[in-house]
Amino acid sequence: MRNVYDLSEAERSRTQPMARKKIGNCRREAPVLIDLFCGAGGLTLGAARAGFLVAAAVDNDSRTKKAFVTNFPGCKHIEIDIAELSSSQLRDKADLDGNPVHGIVGGPPCQGFSMIGHRNRRDPRNSLFCHFFRLVAEIRPRFYLAENVLGILDRRFEDIRRNALAMLEGYTQLAPLTLKASDFGAATSRERVFFIGFLDEHPGAIKETDFDPPHDSEKVTVEIALRGLRQKISADWQSDEKGRRALTCRPDGVFWRKIFDEVPEGIGDLNSLQRLRKENLVSGCIGTRHTKAVFKRFAALAEGAVDPPSRAIRLRRKGSCPTLRSGTGPDRGSFQALRPIHPTEPRVITPREAARLQGFPDWFVFDHTKWHSFRQIGNSVSPILAEAILRKIREKLRL
Repeated sequence: MRNVYDLSEAERSRTQPMARKKIGNCRREAPVLIDLFCGAGGLTLGAARAGFLVAAAVDNDSRTKKAFVTNFPGCKHIEIDIAELSSSQLRDKADLDGNPVHGIVGGPPCQGFSMIGHRNRRDPRNSLFCHFFRLVAEIRPRFYLAENVLGILDRRFEDIRRNALAMLEGYTQLAPLTLKASDFGAATSRERVFFIGFLDEHPGAIKETDFDPPHDSEKVTVEIALRGLRQKISADWQSDEKGRRALTCRPDGVFWRKIFDEVPEGIGDLNSLQRLRKENLVSGCIGTRHTKAVFKRFAALAEGAVDPPSRAIRLRRKGSCPTLRSGTGPDRGSFQALRPIHPTEPRVITPREAARLQGFPDWFVFDHTKWHSFRQIGNSVSPILAEAILRKIREKLRL
């Protein structure tokens, strides 16, 4: 069978099955889901691969919206502050046409809860966690999933968690789940907390143990995840076009199907898909200009060691990548994220290497700048982990 990105746009349209009904720009052939705080779309991609129809996605970052719309042209993107969004507005803007919402997912901003931040209980971003559950309570989907950093479980944020979850009536709430992306087939040890609940009409449908890591999951190391990407990156590759570079190989296996294939209906930038197929090109191989002193320090640094001046860690080929940081947006000082050092080259990693480590496919497009690319990747849930969780929810709830 030919992969979807082996087809022209016209062929793709002809080969898609006819839908019973449309929701906005999407076809209704699967349980309907809304992604709040969608960012670049890690949860959205995982949901689509798990068999959900993501009818709408909400976020108020205009820069990230460009990346999302490029990768998800069939999904309705709503650019709005969720604190100002009512459930009736959301239904209307999502163009649901009276169709039920089976699930609401999202990753409310975590900076106020993060252990590397100020951990201010009064950080205005913390209230967005409650607004997520307000919309769940008003729309009453069959299930919800909220993702955040481990710091949200700290005692100082107990009232925020309690007040948010108290809005829900008629829901079975699982104990917060701490899951690590590397346990599910991604190359990052990124660990996050997931709040999952479902309507009481599905008694006992899901248990915490249903989300235990699979015993047969392939261990994907940094070395494996970066396979096929150019190791020698020129500092002169600063533009989007110069950052498109040919793969040196295309391995086979479960992880590689996530990287090269599995393109759900209505998802993917056609230009990126075709350039990967026809020219073997991937985007985001953008170089960084290091001074000679930095180059020398990085070259002498052992794998797993930390460069003292920059505090950047050198990745281990046989290990997992630590959690990738996102940096800050213009409203918070425009600080670029601290990037890990390549395991064998004296440079920091490229956006495409970061995307690989996070589990994003090679056809997925991010911002053309390093700063915004790393913001989008670092703020995203690994689509590999998202798919594993949502596939289990769909199976257990028989959606």
